[in-house]
Amino acid sequence: MRFEVEKAKPREIYNLLIGLVAPRPIALVTSMDENGVLNAAPFSAYNYFSTDPPIVGIGVTDRPAVDFVPKDTARNIRRTGEFVINVVTEDLAEQMNICATDFPAGVSELEMAKLETVPSELVKVPRIARAHAALECREHTTLEVGRSRIVLGRVVSIYVEDRYVDPAGSYIRAEELHAIGRMNGLGAYVRTRDSFISIPRISYEEWKRREQG
Repeated sequence: MRFEVEKAKPREIYNLLIGLVAPRPIALVTSMDENGVLNAAPFSAYNYFSTDPPIVGIGVTDRPAVDFVPKDTARNIRRTGEFVINVVTEDLAEQMNICATDFPAGVSELEMAKLETVPSELVKVPRIARAHAALECREHTTLEVGRSRIVLGRVVSIYVEDRYVDPAGSYIRAEELHAIGRMNGLGAYVRTRDSFISIPRISYEEWKRREQG
């Protein structure tokens, strides 16, 4: 099938994109408003874009309304300039899903998910205590594109439990961390447990040897 973007409905394009751009890492973002009220919400429109400086980005769609109304996460980051990305692993999947619930105003997602927080190192926003890894971020810039906001954050501190860091080279032991990924909008996720494959990058010289037989 072929879909002409200009003629398709926004929801149709959304369904197609999130099913094809997959698997996607999940950022469980903790943020804080100017009064110190915490918010937690997951976003799978998320990745890193630069390492020097370290920049990560999340896409936050506005709330469905006649006017452009930002979600709490985007509004909090715009007002305070700080947020924390908590890495979602298998043991946090259920709590992450609870945090995605559209609770009434005044209801704490963290309380509903029974998640406690601990202080971060360099930002005021705390990280989730049960998260095995977290990125402390300060807002670099926010781009408003249509009904979405692309938040770019500069990573200022990285927390990882010792057992998930290879002391030989500061590599993450990803095969032990068991992060999960989002697949589509139908509640489909993927595990990384026991699913790693190794495809070493080859040099140009090695490629030539293979081609020449």
